[in-house]
Amino acid sequence: MVIPDKDLKEFLDVKAELYNRKSFIQSDPIQIPHQYVKKEDIEIAGFLSATIAWGNRTMIIRNSKRMMEIMDNSPYDFVMNHSKKELKAITKFVHRTFNSTDFKYFITSLRNIYLRHNGLEFILKPSDGEINYQHSIANFKNIFFELSHEIRTEKHVSNPLNNSAAKRINMFLRWMVRADNKGVDFGLWKTHTPSFLSCPLDVHSGNVARKLGILTRKQNDWKAVIELDNKLRQFDNNDPIKYDFALFGLGVFEKF
Repeated sequence: MVIPDKDLKEFLDVKAELYNRKSFIQSDPIQIPHQYVKKEDIEIAGFLSATIAWGNRTMIIRNSKRMMEIMDNSPYDFVMNHSKKELKAITKFVHRTFNSTDFKYFITSLRNIYLRHNGLEFILKPSDGEINYQHSIANFKNIFFELSHEIRTEKHVSNPLNNSAAKRINMFLRWMVRADNKGVDFGLWKTHTPSFLSCPLDVHSGNVARKLGILTRKQNDWKAVIELDNKLRQFDNNDPIKYDFALFGLGVFEKF
């Protein structure tokens, strides 16, 4: 499908407006961090929910709620103050390939990040001179796994320097950084810049982007993310990731 850029921008603006509203929350994993008010609770609930955001959406939301229940619905307090006994008691959680071993390490690593690295907002902030989150995500992964861990757990944090699309962490970053004034994305991280955000590229958004002619690369990898970034920033350089709502909504809800 070939659509002139002007018409395509107008089309995507309409769709972004349609889906970027509170009703979107009801069927999306972003509802999990929306249960909280405290900044750190929102960050941790969002990060953990985004980490398991692949597969059936109903199952993602159910298992995200289960993680919160395991942490007594006080994720930051649990991360910072859990006992060895409480951590050891986590034995029955599983979401696809993310299991209790992974969950326990994530809790331990998050504690280390808040104690020794000034928290998630600081550690994920791009350095001066960067234009996206590629290197900050890669650096985040290195720090996240600086403690003793099982190698199997590393697969649950992507590295765009290895050409991964990093869909789940890009989605988490959208939640934290983008201030949409619509009650969906939080805009908590004021030290970050929304124009640096990249679309959380998945099967749905990728297929829609290709049908619209704004993505030509066939694989959903980091090279495709950059190609899509370049196009979406032409439409809105300050808030390019708002079009994630359009692409996702067209794919999931309209079967475009």
